[in-house]
Amino acid sequence: MRAPDFWYRPRPTWQARLLAPAAALYAAGGAARLALGRAQRAPIPVVCVGNLVAGGAGKTPVALSLATLAVEAGARPHLLAHAYRARLAGPVRVDAARHSAADVGDEALLLARVAPTWIAHDRAAVARAAAQAGAGLLIMDDGLQDPSLVKDLSLVVVDGEVGLGNGMVIPAGPLREPAARGLARAHAVVVMGDDAHGTARILSKHHSLLRARLEAAPAAETLAGKRVLAFAGIGRPAKFFRTLRDLGCELTDAAAFPDHHAYTADEIMGLCEGAAAADAVPVTTEKDHVRLPPEARAMVTPVPVTLAWEDEATVLRLLQPLMSASPRASTGEP
Repeated sequence: MRAPDFWYRPRPTWQARLLAPAAALYAAGGAARLALGRAQRAPIPVVCVGNLVAGGAGKTPVALSLATLAVEAGARPHLLAHAYRARLAGPVRVDAARHSAADVGDEALLLARVAPTWIAHDRAAVARAAAQAGAGLLIMDDGLQDPSLVKDLSLVVVDGEVGLGNGMVIPAGPLREPAARGLARAHAVVVMGDDAHGTARILSKHHSLLRARLEAAPAAETLAGKRVLAFAGIGRPAKFFRTLRDLGCELTDAAAFPDHHAYTADEIMGLCEGAAAADAVPVTTEKDHVRLPPEARAMVTPVPVTLAWEDEATVLRLLQPLMSASPRASTGEP
């Protein structure tokens, strides 16, 4: 499903006001879950990369970048993926050679390219398993609203182009919980891309502020100036299409699908035939590419992107104490 347009209007519309009572119930349910949850402290430090809104804000690229920085610093990070619609319940250590996106989720397959990656409904169980497997640090892709683990560092990722929408909670708006409540558990805010709504100015009053941007990776430069037929099933496909235009591509078509869309062979064949008719290269995101039917992947070019920090030194300063921490005993207490 796609987010309703009224979620991202500057002010609450009549639809949002009509849904306000339901939003209050949703917020109350989330508050109760947090209050009743008993957070366990993992035997290794835990970094949470979360967000406040439903849908994509850039969590996975941030988690990938943090893991890469940790590896380069000599640490032993393991990653924990959200595994949306995954067939396996876990704890499972992801093996790209035998697991598919249907088994473990698309983000998990991307994360596993950088560092050992796990999926599980029980995040505390993963923390223990990762520690036993030699991890020195656990980086969670999503999980800000999950009360099962104590987080040593929580980053809230915000898409600068859309900010926090109308500021209301699901279903009246895009927020998973009231912004003030989520930010109270965060140590820093990451604003992705251009800050069109002044989100950084508002949030930086009480939090460390980090800025980052997604850019086409050097490997994608072979597409510069080419005609492409682009398609994407991510939180905001328009961001991917803009990346291609910034790269100098001529888009003959830009097909948007729902987030985590499971492509069929017929859909991919139709897209490839359309590309051939337009003398274009069919392209998609790396996240979409791992969800394509195996027999169709060779027909579509994935476009790699990389995350560029405005101030990488500050990111490393936040990570450094956790990367040098000694293992500790796992307890059920905060």
